[in-house]
Amino acid sequence: MSSGLIGKKIGMTSVFDDAGNNIACTVIEAGPNLVTQVKTEDGPDGYSAVQLAFDSKPEKNTTKAMQGHFASAGTEPKRKVTEFDRADDALERGDELHPDDVFEEGELIDVVGISKGKGFQGVVKRHGFSGVGMRTHGQSDQQRHPGSVGASADPSRVFKGTRMGGRTGTDRTMIKNLEVVRILPDHNAVLVKGSVPGAKNSYVELHKK
Repeated sequence: MSSGLIGKKIGMTSVFDDAGNNIACTVIEAGPNLVTQVKTEDGPDGYSAVQLAFDSKPEKNTTKAMQGHFASAGTEPKRKVTEFDRADDALERGDELHPDDVFEEGELIDVVGISKGKGFQGVVKRHGFSGVGMRTHGQSDQQRHPGSVGASADPSRVFKGTRMGGRTGTDRTMIKNLEVVRILPDHNAVLVKGSVPGAKNSYVELHKK
């Protein structure tokens, strides 16, 4: 079996547990995932893994090489292809995986996604700086500025890693130990407690612990 699945973040909702607590959940469409390649240590790849594909796309938007790759697996082209660790030898090319095949309600998983992009941001938003915070002593335009970033004659440079403004977001981010609250087999959906990185309709990876 695969150690995870590819999914698409649909949005957020809330459910009630047996104790009546209202739990905020992220809805992830996580199937069906199709096995497009199985790699083994004895094979040419030299390691054990399973390649999964998710979410169909038009053939005209697919390269010839990938068209042949998907055709050999007996499926139409897919938008997202990702490798996962292979837990056993039962999987074969062309198999379909659904959320209830891999996950169980109540278990903890790790979710990987691309965080929302914020563009170029200053130090207050990017690093949580407080800024100068006042307009006295002639500092009318310094409320959200970083302040001094380097010394004078020694060392006469700005150290690498100094926190400054810059591009924020669009980073590969993992949120660990999220609980699987519900699995909806009819909709191939997984309800995960809490929030996961990424915008709506963005792809995420669900990894078993």
